[in-house]
Amino acid sequence: MAIEVGAKLEGKVTGITHFGAFVDLSGGVTGLVHISEIADNYVKDVKDHLKLEDIVKVKVINVDKDGKIGLSIKQAIDRPEGQPAPQRERHSGGGPGGGSGERFNRGPAGGGSGGGGGGFNRGGGGGRPFNKQSSGRPAFGKPSFEDKMSRFLKDSEERISSLKKNTEGKRGGRGAKRV
Repeated sequence: MAIEVGAKLEGKVTGITHFGAFVDLSGGVTGLVHISEIADNYVKDVKDHLKLEDIVKVKVINVDKDGKIGLSIKQAIDRPEGQPAPQRERHSGGGPGGGSGERFNRGPAGGGSGGGGGGFNRGGGGGRPFNKQSSGRPAFGKPSFEDKMSRFLKDSEERISSLKKNTEGKRGGRGAKRV
């Protein structure tokens, strides 16, 4: 039987590694279920979800020209029409205030995770305020690409010169003799 992309098959787990599990399909053909294709939620250790000799339902997601077969357990699950896969959880490094298990905050105002756990802050706060009057255009007009680009260049040159001033003083400046 030829293995085709999109086919749903049953197979037996024959090997478990830190990056996934090998599944024996019919006819002695073996494919790999990558760790990211095992479950809808975060998988830290494959052994928490699968054991050797488990019978699993898999979907063929790719077949390389060199014969490698990519499989997915989570895509093989039959879901009712229009029901999306559950949200994938984010696990941070667990630094102060980070907490593992937080979800991405993709709302319009951002927010992200608080503290130093490596979260995202996609909205308000942070950075410099946008000053619509700086380019000489009226406040009600939308700045053009050229205006944005010139403002970006100006800001970046100011930041670079400020960095150079601050770092040169700490290194001894230019022309300082080292003994």
